[in-house]
Order: sequence, then structure tokens, then C-alpha cells
Amino acid sequence: MDMHSLYLVVPLAPLAGALLAGLFGKTIGRSGAHWVTILGVAVAFAASLAIFQDVQAGHSYNGSVYTWLESGGLKLEVGFLIDPLTTVMMLVVSFVSLMVHIYTIGYMAEDPGYQRFFSYISLFTFSMLMLVMANNFVQLFFGWEAVGLVSYLLIGFWYTRPTAIHANLKAFLVNRVGDFGFLLGIGLIAAYCGSLDYVQVFAKGPQLASMSIELFAGAPWMLVSVICICLFIGAMGKSAQFPLHVWLPDSMEGPTPISALIHAATMVTAGIFMVSRMSPLFELSEAALSFVLVIGAITALFMGFLGMIQNDIKRVVAYSTLSQLGYMTVALGASAYSVAIFHLMTHAFFKALLFLAAGSVIIGCHHNQDIRYMGGLKKHMPVTWLTSLVGSLALIGFPFFAGFYSKDSIIEAVALSHTPGAGFAYFAVIAGVFVTAFYSFRMYFLVFHGEERYDQVPHDPAHHDQHHDAHHVQAPHESPLVVWLPLVLLAIPSLVIGYLCIKPMLYGDYFAAAIVVGPEHHALAHMKEEFHSSFLMALHGFSQLPFILAISGVALAWLFYLKRPDLPASIKKTFQPIYTLLDNKYYFDKFNEWFFAGGARLLGRGLWKAGDQVLIDGVLVNGSAKLVGWVSALVRLYQSGQIYRYAFSMIIGVFVLLTLWMHRV
Repeated sequence: MDMHSLYLVVPLAPLAGALLAGLFGKTIGRSGAHWVTILGVAVAFAASLAIFQDVQAGHSYNGSVYTWLESGGLKLEVGFLIDPLTTVMMLVVSFVSLMVHIYTIGYMAEDPGYQRFFSYISLFTFSMLMLVMANNFVQLFFGWEAVGLVSYLLIGFWYTRPTAIHANLKAFLVNRVGDFGFLLGIGLIAAYCGSLDYVQVFAKGPQLASMSIELFAGAPWMLVSVICICLFIGAMGKSAQFPLHVWLPDSMEGPTPISALIHAATMVTAGIFMVSRMSPLFELSEAALSFVLVIGAITALFMGFLGMIQNDIKRVVAYSTLSQLGYMTVALGASAYSVAIFHLMTHAFFKALLFLAAGSVIIGCHHNQDIRYMGGLKKHMPVTWLTSLVGSLALIGFPFFAGFYSKDSIIEAVALSHTPGAGFAYFAVIAGVFVTAFYSFRMYFLVFHGEERYDQVPHDPAHHDQHHDAHHVQAPHESPLVVWLPLVLLAIPSLVIGYLCIKPMLYGDYFAAAIVVGPEHHALAHMKEEFHSSFLMALHGFSQLPFILAISGVALAWLFYLKRPDLPASIKKTFQPIYTLLDNKYYFDKFNEWFFAGGARLLGRGLWKAGDQVLIDGVLVNGSAKLVGWVSALVRLYQSGQIYRYAFSMIIGVFVLLTLWMHRV
């Protein structure tokens, strides 16, 4: 098989699996559904590996597969751009998806929607692969919207639960806000470049940088700044950046495999990938980079604070994802695109691991998700305990683990950046290290160590999976092989991938052809001079501020939740207003409910009362009927059926005609 056919195999194999499982699920049965979808994703992963090796040998590709529409000089095509950036994303998406597919066999074993679920996750994999392989904005937008649609279906997978329906609607609406900005950016590119092909658009970058656009009369903006900010607004929705972050924690209503696939490893990283792909444009606009940097810094720090008080095991990991996405966005704003992609890759492995480990704990604890009613699970679930420890250490950036290399590189890049807002961003990412360590090990200690509290769980079906039943007081147990095997397979890259990949990805020329960095943004060049080897970087890390802060966070979590478990309650009482603020998620949801939802309802009511009832029904419909009634009442006066009235009318008519005729003569 030639390489061009192999490019098509990567997205089409998961699509074939999705169609077979979705349309013929009842015919092929449960085992048939999981075999066809797992085979499809496994083929995509194997093909991605082959393409990766081909690209490593120096063979990149950029070409059209199918022309969908031509209008004037504008072509809308399906095409592939295969370069080092694409292959990293293809490998991450297909590998994590494969692990999630295998894990799902065990996690969803009792679910009646088994075939439908496999069809959805395979369809999601197809959509994500189309997004990352695109060589033009049309296909990018197709993939962008397709992952949004499938995530809507997956978050609301248990559609009989009102909370799930509310969550998927919220995710869909918030993403539409971001997508509106994204579409405006693509529209501006089409209008000013006359093309939607990446290479042609990037070639016109300097031309765009010299043009301005007036959004408001008398206030010209650099066109490239407006385009980049519009594109980034799309990324803010998809990658859950402040203030469009509100959908991601609620999306935990979907089954756990979804949390791992969509909200840790793939869909939420689409925005990070897109900004990296658009580096030739973003490098031309200091204003856009500054905007990206500040938004990322706010998300990294303030979403981490929320993770400190969550009690639902999946929501702790969800806020951790928000915070880490903030770190990636900060790297983008500091022009360290390769560092952002490096953190995207390492984070995909250890965060998918943490989500799947959380799912394993939920299975072991008979579908209880509240960490206050766990504890002491280490001896009951040794594999889950060990893999969770690996994931947690990678997340806090412990030296030698994958997260250390990418997270410390982000902190260093921000420290060396001169982009406006870099000072605030540096404070946010440094403070975030302590916060991350605290909430990660708060969860770890509450779940796996300390006294066993699983027999105290209250029966509250609203906060449990639909499988919850009367046996919730039984002792926890280790999950089946299909659940813990993916944990082990994800723990391996969480340990070693940072050590192995930092040199080629950050300081080699791996991304040289795919990512453009302006000469004025020299953070990575400085870091390259300081870097000697992965081993020495990790040794040096033990004496650095991030390590000290991380260990302090772990120590504080140990003190609060193992040594002195009475302390958190007294601190909560002392700082009740702060706790209330965090518990209400900074009141973002309440503000959105009051201002946007309330405003929409008010507008709707106004249009109904004034527009529908008064104007349309009152004036147009009933008004026209009344007018006809008045005219007919007047006409009826002269249509009486009496001869003398008709004769009188004729005489009057003749008199009027004669008068007019005499007047004209």
C-alpha cells in the first residue's frame, strides 16, 4: 500500500467501525460492536506509526484528496497536511482512543447502550483525526464542528438523566459562542486572502500584517490581530479557556471513558493544536499573543483553585484539566508552540490515565464518586493505586516523570518571554504548581490512604452512575483486566515519554517545518543553550522553585488529609466567604444563568408580548380583519336592496361626473 492510501486509512478505519457498530449494532451484537471499533482504531494507530516513521525519514505531504466546491477563485477541498506536528497529534489521538476503547469493554459492560457508545467514540476518533490532518480551513472547521457534535452526544449519553441533558446542552451552547468567533476568523481569511489553504494563507501573512480593519469608525486594528483573536476565541470554547470554561466540569455527567478521551487527551486540545498550526499568523501579532498569554494564565491559576474543594473524583480531575490547558495556552502566548504541543502530548497520557483510574475507582467502589466516602483503597486496588500514583506524580511535575519536562519548560519559557502580560503569567504558572500538587494529592490521599470510609456513603442516586444499587456498602475490589490493562499501558508513557522526547521535540529540529517562531521571540533559543540532557535537567529540577512548591503542596495535603483531618473543616469555617466563592465556581454559572439565559428569556418574552401578541396578532392579523370589517360596514350601507337608494346613488354619481367634466372644460 502506498503512503497516500495510508493517509486515507487513518481517518476512514475508525469511521467504518463507527458505522458498523452504529447501524448494525443489533445484528453484530455487543462483542461485534467492540471488535469492529477497536480494530478500526488499532488500524488507525498502526497506520499512524507507519506515517510517523515515513515523516521521520523526511517525507512530508500536502495535497488535496477531493474538491468539494469551487466558487470564483475559492476552492473548498478535503486535503491532508502530513508533517511532524500532524503525526504527533495522530499518534496521541489514535493511541489514547485505542486505550479508551479497550477500557470501555469493562466500564460499560452492564450498559444497555453498549453498541451506541462504541459507535460514538469511534466516530469521535474519525472527527478528531480529520481535524488534525486537515490542510485547509474548511476541513479544519468540519472536524471542529464534528467533534463538538459527538461530544454533545457523548456527554448526554445517559439521556434519561436531567443533569446529563443540561450538561450536553451547556457544552453545545458555550462551544457555539467560541465557534462564532472561529467562523469570523475563517471568513476574514477567505475575504482577504482569497484562499483557505494553509500554505497559501501563511504565504500572505506579511501582507495581512500590513493591512488594517476598522471594527468601529475611526479605530483601525491590525487585520492579522483581529483574525488571530477571532481564531483564538474558537480555541477558548473548544479548549475551555476562561470565560468559556464553564461547560467542561459539567461534562463529567458523561461516562468516564468520555472524560478521558474528550476532556483530557483529544477534543480539548484541538484549540492548542490549532493555534500551534497557525503560528505563522500569530507570530505577526503581539496583541494576539498577549491576549492568549493572559487568558491562559487566568485559566491555569483560577481553575486550579476550584479543584482544591471538589469532592466528586471526576470533577477534581476535570478542574485539573482546565488548569493544564491554561498552562498549554500560556506556552502558546509565550511563542513556545513546541512546548505547548509537548505538554499536550505528555498531558494526554497522564491525564487519560488519571481519568481512567478514577473510573476504575468508581467501579471498585460500586459507582460512588464522592472521595469523602473512600479511603484505604490501596490494599483493595493495588494496580489502580500504583498507576494513579504515577499519574499524580506526572501531573505535579515530579522530576523524571513526563509532566516534569513539559511543565518546567513552560515555566522557563514564560520566565524568558517579553510578551506583555508575561509577568502575571509567570506568577500564575508558578503558583499553579503548588495548587496542582495540593489538589492532586488531596484526592490521592483521600482515595487510597487513611481510614476506610466506603461504608458511610449516603444513598443519593442523583450523584451516582445509573448502575448504583443497594450493594454500595460492599468492600471495594480491583477492576477487571480490560480496565486495568489500559492504565498500565498509559502509565508507561506517563513515566518515560518526557525523558525520551524533550530533546528532539523542543531543542532538535523536529517541528522546524511545521511551527514558525519570530526572531524577536527567543525564549526557546535561550533554553536550548541551557539544556544539556534530560537526565541533568531532572537532577537540576530537584533544586528549583517548582519542585519545592510541588513538594510543599504534597506535604500540606498529607498534613490536612492524613495527619490532621480536622484542620480542613476549621480552615473552611475561618475562610467561609472564600470557600463559598470557590464552591459557587466564582458565580460564573449564576451570572450566565441570570444575564445570558435570563436576558434571552426576557428578549423572548418581549418579542412574544410586543412582537407576536401586539404587532403580529393585534395589528397585522386582527387589525387587518377589523379594517375589512369597517370597510364592509360602510359598503353595506349602500347595498341595502332598496330601489330608491340605488336610484339616488346613480343620480349622485351622474352629478359628480358632470361636475368633474364641467370643471375640466
